[in-house]
Amino acid sequence: MVWMGLLVLSPFLVSLVGCQHTQNSSAPTHPAGEQSPLGTGNLSFPWSRLRLPRYIVPLHYRILLHANLTNLSFTGSVQIQIDVQNNTNWVVLHSKGLQISKATILDQNLSHLSEKVDVLPVLHNPSHEQIGIFSPRVLSNGQKYFLYIEFGAELAEGFYGFYKSTYRTSTGETRTLALTHFEPTSARMAFPCFDEPSFKANFSVRIRRSPEYTSLSNMPVVSIYATPEKWQQTHYALEVAVKMLDFYEEYFNIRYPLPKQDLIAIPDFQSGAMENWGLTTYRETSLLFDPLTSSVTDKLWVTMVIGHELAHQWFGNLVTMEWWNDIWLNEGFARYMEYISVEATYPDLKVEEYLLHTCFAAVGHDSLNSSRPISSSAENPTQIKEMFDTVSYDKGACVLHMLRHFLTDEVFQSGIVRYLRKYSYRNARNQDLWDSLVNTCSEEDFISGKHCYSSSQAAKNYLFAGEHLDLTAMMNTWTLQKGIPVVTVTRKGSRLLLRQDRFLRTVLPSDSIWPTLQKGFLWHIPLTFKTDASSSIHRHLMTTQTDSIDIGEDVSWVKVNTDMTGYYVVHYEDGGWDVITKLLRENHTALSYKDRTHLIHNAFQLVTAGHLPINKALDLIGYLRLETNTVPLLEGLGYLEAFYRLIEKRNELEVTHNLGKYILQFFRAVIDQQTWSDSGSVSERRLRSEVLALACHLDDPPCLERARQNFKDWLQSNRTLSLPTDVAETVFAVGAQDDHGWASLLHEYNISLSAAQKAKILFALTCSRDTNKLQRLLELGLEGKVIRLQDLSSLILMVARNPQGYHLAWDFVKENWDSLLGSFCIRNIIIGTTGQFTSPEELAEVQLFFESIKEQVSQLRATQVALDNVKKNVRWVQRNLEPLKNWLNYQMQ
Repeated sequence: MVWMGLLVLSPFLVSLVGCQHTQNSSAPTHPAGEQSPLGTGNLSFPWSRLRLPRYIVPLHYRILLHANLTNLSFTGSVQIQIDVQNNTNWVVLHSKGLQISKATILDQNLSHLSEKVDVLPVLHNPSHEQIGIFSPRVLSNGQKYFLYIEFGAELAEGFYGFYKSTYRTSTGETRTLALTHFEPTSARMAFPCFDEPSFKANFSVRIRRSPEYTSLSNMPVVSIYATPEKWQQTHYALEVAVKMLDFYEEYFNIRYPLPKQDLIAIPDFQSGAMENWGLTTYRETSLLFDPLTSSVTDKLWVTMVIGHELAHQWFGNLVTMEWWNDIWLNEGFARYMEYISVEATYPDLKVEEYLLHTCFAAVGHDSLNSSRPISSSAENPTQIKEMFDTVSYDKGACVLHMLRHFLTDEVFQSGIVRYLRKYSYRNARNQDLWDSLVNTCSEEDFISGKHCYSSSQAAKNYLFAGEHLDLTAMMNTWTLQKGIPVVTVTRKGSRLLLRQDRFLRTVLPSDSIWPTLQKGFLWHIPLTFKTDASSSIHRHLMTTQTDSIDIGEDVSWVKVNTDMTGYYVVHYEDGGWDVITKLLRENHTALSYKDRTHLIHNAFQLVTAGHLPINKALDLIGYLRLETNTVPLLEGLGYLEAFYRLIEKRNELEVTHNLGKYILQFFRAVIDQQTWSDSGSVSERRLRSEVLALACHLDDPPCLERARQNFKDWLQSNRTLSLPTDVAETVFAVGAQDDHGWASLLHEYNISLSAAQKAKILFALTCSRDTNKLQRLLELGLEGKVIRLQDLSSLILMVARNPQGYHLAWDFVKENWDSLLGSFCIRNIIIGTTGQFTSPEELAEVQLFFESIKEQVSQLRATQVALDNVKKNVRWVQRNLEPLKNWLNYQMQ
């Protein structure tokens, strides 16, 4: 699934209806536990745990669903073949919000177990979303039976289970759809089932519908689907999907196992996409590409999302994690395979330039004390939803990237193939991946010379650089403990002295709690470094708190973590940063663009953590006047923009003015080089979009003048003029600043058939400096008609980014907390809105609100992340505002 089932009608997620209980559990043969609200005689609910018992395993589901799109309800039946593994009178499974009208258990001949009783008692445990079905006759160990249930419900509001959606045709007619979205714990809203990952089973699905409707599931009939008016926007996605499937079949050396793969653009869809086996579902912005309105960034996004979802056909569907604690085995792999697949199939998109930013996002989250290990405990639905976060996706991908470079491409790929083959149609854990990567020779097909060991060695050994390596021990330090290390490098003659610590941006070494937060943290770090004395990359595995390497007397500079293939921050102590700054000014091309970008990122992260004065980091990016590569250029510009956006929300007019003026002066040549067109390479086009957007935000007169003229021309053409896609968002944002422009854009948003254009217009509307207009947008988002509910979370965050809207957005979240709490995006909403705050007073206000709702958010890790973020902002301002002011005054002389 990508952040952000079917009756068009319904794709059912074969691989994820079902998960695992790690302990052996005995079957309840007598009533015990919670009393059923239905009051069925003397029976009480037989099971008290959140995870289902293991004594009954589903083998096959036969599902019939009948959706009534007139009264927006559905009825259905499910016949589940079950395998009984302990004598029991009870079948316990999941059901949420379903009215159960009949339940019975049949033997292998489809006969009732008891002639006298054909309808069995059903007990409900709503708090655990479970039902229990009581059989007066004992179900015997080793036997198979059929569980038959009839049920019904309203089509759900929102985006989970079996839910309703609408779209409007070009003639203005509203049409209705019914769709499914099950991951992680919502299949139980569509039919009673064993809704945990390790209960994988086969399915037969029938849909009853009126003849005017179309029904889709994960087996034939074939095609890409969208609403008819948007069919022309599907061609690019079809081309990508065909290329990607071919690539994955070759890379994984396993053919795609189903007879078809459909892709469908859904009008109402909260995630970015969902990997239903054989029928992947997408937000329209994640699948549709309109050459007239979609930018090159939109094109890259569509390509990467398709790469992500198709990778899931192997990682997630063919092989599924045993339990949600290892969801990173699905999402981290799919996120990483985005980069591998797009680089192989669309090299012109330069996707490798974005991998750095995925890892930077992971570092940002992981350097807060509220982070979590990649593999973390998650039991209830709220905790499970929270696993779909930066750690599972971005950190997971970056740790895999580090592992691939450590093992080499060839060894990594062959290990992945071994893993997928061994666990096909099964479930896997972390350990299974490490065992596959070290060539355990458990299958005869994979005995391969030097990469194979005897069975006694296989569990722990890997041949690397002539040494035996315990890969499990190494990778456990990255997946079973939270956080990220900072490696401090000090030069002493011919030796490089190394020290590793836990990198934290919210606590200083001088703080009293520093030693406590450092205690017990140690990583096995695959260090890489380059020097001016050799063109080769040097490698060293650091497994202790302190270490040293002999690099020779003749070396004048060292760059550690080459191309940021390793997931760790590097701090150059004792004048080391001065050496780097000098190198960049005198000969920046001695380092790769990835190394230059990494240095900029590390320097400013170290400023936030209190390890480096801000003037040192600002001096470091002084070399950017010479930079021709867009990636380090945008990294440096991004930090200056972030500081500007932080400070403009405070009443610091002098600093805000001077920083804006400095940015425009420093990047004047780059700004003036930009054309208002769609010409150039992908990198050049991305630079154009970001540079011109910032220049206009900083009220740069030439930028504003050009944008206003383009907007005027667009209005005069009755909105038929095709604006250059790379600058359309900036043109709209400038145009939205007056009443007529804003109203015109809102009208165009309402009627546009291009999801890409609607996204650009919505962003522009949130750039208004009129708080009444911003409030109206938030109300429209909550209403869900003009602005769909799926876009509410991103709308809130866009309003929060506006200096006139950030308090407005936070107040809106507080006022509408009850209706927002169930959103899959609540994490992003909480962290995104509070992340705009920088004062102790605002911190106190956030703490007070979280305290007032602590019963509701006791399971939400996001509230602690949000508080950590605000504390980090407050400390950043306290430490760096004055030095930044002084540095700017010196620069402006």
